[in-house]
Amino acid sequence: MARRPKQRPSSDNRTTRPGSARSGAPGSDAGDARADAGAVGSGPAGRTPLKVWVAMGSDSDLPVMEEATKTLHAFGIPYEVDITSAHRTPHDAALLASGLEANGFGVAILGAGHAAHLAGVVAAHTTLPVIGVPLPSSSLQGLDALLSTVQMPGGVPVATVAIGRSGAQNAAILAAQILAIGDPALRARLRDHKDQMARKVAEKNRALKSVPRP
Repeated sequence: MARRPKQRPSSDNRTTRPGSARSGAPGSDAGDARADAGAVGSGPAGRTPLKVWVAMGSDSDLPVMEEATKTLHAFGIPYEVDITSAHRTPHDAALLASGLEANGFGVAILGAGHAAHLAGVVAAHTTLPVIGVPLPSSSLQGLDALLSTVQMPGGVPVATVAIGRSGAQNAAILAAQILAIGDPALRARLRDHKDQMARKVAEKNRALKSVPRP
């Protein structure tokens, strides 16, 4: 029987590390690929902050999807990670998706390659916002996953970001923006992030202008 994502105490300070998730069916000793975020945001006053669920079809997807978890950690957003498959463990994927809201999640981020049905399956079983990250794991370098993820039928939306690492990072930022609607402190961290990007661009421009040119 598959275990649904469990709500962890906000003091849980474990982090996801490369290779820490294990592939296999959820609920088995060899297959429970869950990990918790290291940084927990403050959340609206008096309320436990909503978590983000990050899931993928294989542990080979971790190097890309860790861009999402690192970004969530940087914003102080708690998250959990699972390996589950729309095709190999469809019942488990449905159980995990249907339990998200009850277990304290606010957004789901799903990474998949090839036919990339994981985000769509999750979206079919939850009313939470679902973000799909197409992964370049096939000979088509993610184009197949992009089309599979973005071309959802009307009524079952999946917000689809870019292929690969930049998409995983943007998925986390988009999740932060969704959660920030009800979290002023998180909105402030997002503004700081944009300000920091602007400063970096300005610094690069100053460095460019300082180099003598013919």
